[in-house]
Amino acid sequence: MEKMLNEYLEKMEKYLRPVAVSERVDIIKEIKSEIQELQSNGMPAEEIIERLGNPKDLAKAYLGDLLAKESRFSWNRFLIVCAFYSVVGFSGMIVIPCLAIIAPVFIFCGILTPILMAVKMISYIFALGIPYVENFGIFVGGIVTFNPIVEFIISLVIGALLCLVGRGAWKLLVFYCKKISTTASNLSI
Repeated sequence: MEKMLNEYLEKMEKYLRPVAVSERVDIIKEIKSEIQELQSNGMPAEEIIERLGNPKDLAKAYLGDLLAKESRFSWNRFLIVCAFYSVVGFSGMIVIPCLAIIAPVFIFCGILTPILMAVKMISYIFALGIPYVENFGIFVGGIVTFNPIVEFIISLVIGALLCLVGRGAWKLLVFYCKKISTTASNLSI
């Protein structure tokens, strides 16, 4: 059998993991005999794979048939679903709220930091004496004091870093939610 067809069967076996081993072996034998029959009729591997379709979709069809036939309760399936939703529920109580708070706060602070330092720099350059502006600044333990122009430049770098961290936290949140959604839909085959 060609390498392409063997890879197809390996993918099928991977997607059929929720099925009992004996049933999985029977399904793979059935597909293999279908492939061999098509090969003996002179059909090339590409056409055979095209005719069988996506291995994941074919596996879902077999799983759907098995679930429709099987009306009895399965402890294995029950435990897998409970474990998944327990882990997702617990991690979701921590991961989702933390990332949902961190992302916008870091982005907001990344934008606000250079704006406040720009106000301080303008007040310094034009000697405006804006109240409370002297409280803005970069403090290094009271040892070093910076010129407001230097502080503004430093705040641009800090603001950019904060925005990048906030954006990264947001992307991580979206990735986490998509991954959970995909896993949940795979469990409900």
